Amino acid sequence: MKKYKRPAVVCMMTLAACGLLLVPTATKLEVQAEEVIATVQGKVMEGTTAKLLYLDTSDGKMEIKIDGSTNTGNCKMLLPEKKISVSVAHGNDGYLHAVTISENGESPSVSVDTSKVSNVVGTLNERTTEEVLHLDTSQGEMELKLDKNTDLSNCSVLVVSGKYVVSCARGEDAYMHAISIADVAAAPTADASQTGAGAQTYSQGQTPAVNVTGETRTVTGTVKDNTEESTLYLATTEGDFTFRIDDSTDTSKGMVLTPDNKLMVTYFKGSDNNLHVTSLVGVKDSSSATVDTSSQATVTGTVKGKSTENILLLDTSAGEMELKMDKVSVPVGCKVLVKGKKISVTCSRGDDAYMHALTVTAVN
Repeated sequence: MKKYKRPAVVCMMTLAACGLLLVPTATKLEVQAEEVIATVQGKVMEGTTAKLLYLDTSDGKMEIKIDGSTNTGNCKMLLPEKKISVSVAHGNDGYLHAVTISENGESPSVSVDTSKVSNVVGTLNERTTEEVLHLDTSQGEMELKLDKNTDLSNCSVLVVSGKYVVSCARGEDAYMHAISIADVAAAPTADASQTGAGAQTYSQGQTPAVNVTGETRTVTGTVKDNTEESTLYLATTEGDFTFRIDDSTDTSKGMVLTPDNKLMVTYFKGSDNNLHVTSLVGVKDSSSATVDTSSQATVTGTVKGKSTENILLLDTSAGEMELKMDKVSVPVGCKVLVKGKKISVTCSRGDDAYMHALTVTAVN
């Protein structure tokens, strides 16, 4: 690591010449950085903290101190492998000090509903990227998107294993987005042992029959085999979760709850002590197929366990049908499709030779 430390003897002689050795030992010498001597580019290395940056450059690995005066306005995220530019100066402690840390590029903006803001406290884990925060909270891991207008003015830098208070809200893309991020120390009113933000009422479509006792949270996992229409059982890296699916649950982006399907679930803890789903987002491919809706057919059958958000496998009296799901918005008469669910599907052929489901209706 490059520190550029000066020999101790030279430092002692310099201090003596300046009469500084006569200063009482209780006086603390402040580290001061000199003028910028160079600007270096490289990748952030593992081990970087809010006080010390490890940078892998074309000339080798550098060790650079981050001070309170370091300008990080254009680059708050110091995550492993991130490419950054750093202007440096010599400090009188023998280290290089960062004067400015910057980056290039911006993320596209997404409209976020700031009328429903939640606060969470957690620690960034190693899965965090420049686009998505992975925050370990007392309730599990949260995924929060970062935008170009995320307010980072109250945090020094974002590093893996750092603990932060994050204000977040849902975006039009169904993801939770970080509105502002602050160091825990910079937010003394936050209780670092909790992620709750007090009771509030959540409303999306219909108002749920229970009140929210904390903020909404997000978790990803896979659907378990015993999932029912009203109850989602989800296996995650943090353990198994049980969620209630309400009339107000938004399933427009995640309606197929068959075993092993991957889901992102946003939920809250209700006043009934159950976890309630506010929205589901599944894995779905985009499609540019044109469908001839002038010639439609209607089929009835039961949902097979291998169905996904992309392909509905329907067990009918005439055999198994394979229908693409790219044209379906929400099912009628039910919130989700589970294995064994009996449904009626109107469908038409697309120019990709597949049959495409147009509407899905529950059959009692």
